[in-house]
Amino acid sequence: MNQSDAVSAALGYELIVVAFASHRKPLRVRAPLSPHRVSVLFSSAFLRPAAMMEFWLISAPGEKTCQQTWDKMMVATMRNNILSTNHKFNIPDLKVGTLDVLVGLSDELAKLDSFVESVVRKVAQYMANVLEDSRDKVQENLLANGVDLVTYITRFQWDMAKYPIKQSLKNISEIISKQVTQIDNDLKTRASAYNNLKGNLQNLERKNVGSLLTRSLADIVKKEDFVLDSEYLITLLVVVPKTGYADWERTYETLAEMVVPRSTRKIFEDQESGLFTVTLFRKAVDDFRHKARENKFTVRDFQYNEEEMKADKDEMTRLSTDKKKQFVSIFLSIKLSLCLTVSVLFCQQGPLVRWLKVNFSEAFIAWIHIKALRVFVESVLRYGLPVNFQAMLLQPNKKTMKKLREVLYDLYKHLDSSAAAIIDASMDIPGLNLNQQEYYPYVYYKIDCNLLDFK
Repeated sequence: MNQSDAVSAALGYELIVVAFASHRKPLRVRAPLSPHRVSVLFSSAFLRPAAMMEFWLISAPGEKTCQQTWDKMMVATMRNNILSTNHKFNIPDLKVGTLDVLVGLSDELAKLDSFVESVVRKVAQYMANVLEDSRDKVQENLLANGVDLVTYITRFQWDMAKYPIKQSLKNISEIISKQVTQIDNDLKTRASAYNNLKGNLQNLERKNVGSLLTRSLADIVKKEDFVLDSEYLITLLVVVPKTGYADWERTYETLAEMVVPRSTRKIFEDQESGLFTVTLFRKAVDDFRHKARENKFTVRDFQYNEEEMKADKDEMTRLSTDKKKQFVSIFLSIKLSLCLTVSVLFCQQGPLVRWLKVNFSEAFIAWIHIKALRVFVESVLRYGLPVNFQAMLLQPNKKTMKKLREVLYDLYKHLDSSAAAIIDASMDIPGLNLNQQEYYPYVYYKIDCNLLDFK
């Protein structure tokens, strides 16, 4: 019995199919509940809108056949309501090894699971940070083996090339650990280089914004604002509060000796203050600074130097270009005819984004293989030998998660009597560090594909 047959058996009624056309009233069609219709209609029309990005990977011992285990679970989760979208989770015949090895490996895999998940989330979040304004498209770049994450998980197939099943379970876990550790180390190196680049650019950008007391003046002043190449005269730049404009005009000529009369001019203004020029003799600069400060006028420490200003602008352009190279979008206008021109966006991804895409896929694939290993090891430890269990992937309906947990408990409570009352209460057992909320009579591991934390 497959998923469609199970739904038919559990529900046993006809569906009213409503078809919509853009220019017609809804067309109501009464259709028999065939297995094919159930599979298509329920998966697309009913299951997907309520589905989450959270999956429950469970296993239960085989009945006479593993198919019977699957059928029972299908009927139970769809008897009164569709509690979850279910998929068989294919785990190959792995090498069992000894009981001692399995017990030790169970603990190691739990730690490795947490580590690999943390790397997956770090790579995903860093992708979001790098793309910045394109965050709405981040999810499109988070693929596993070229497909979206839900498709990869629900159609999971063991990668025999990367993780040969002829190897021992211990060796496979070590292969994954080494692979993901390398990704983590590479991410730290690349992230450090990119963050330095981004930080340097932000520092330069910060100099071009903010108060006139601190910001760069290179993009404000012009050559004609200054008396240049004079042995005796110099032009100063003074920041004057808006409320002090009148005081400045009245007093600037008397703040020190040898100030050139009528030499001041306002060249820029922001919300709080204005930037004024004033020309005086060089030997009077120190006295003028002192008197200006007493009158709440601030003389900026600035010398007009075209070469230095050009170097600063070139540095900002270089840093900005280097940053954009990590993710570049190019617009091209293509003229299709005399009256029709189409703008096309070509996304040419830079080296950092390409690396993040490739290694996110690698890390995510490794993570799901770790989950498969954990299910296999725990199932053998719980259900014994010979290996006979059915691994199943459930995508819960958010509104019925509690009901689904109760249904699964009723279905499998005979497997472990010590798991009684596990759903509604947690027990504090001295000397046993066990979160009872996460222990069930069946093997259970959660896979949460909500990987991004947008702020």
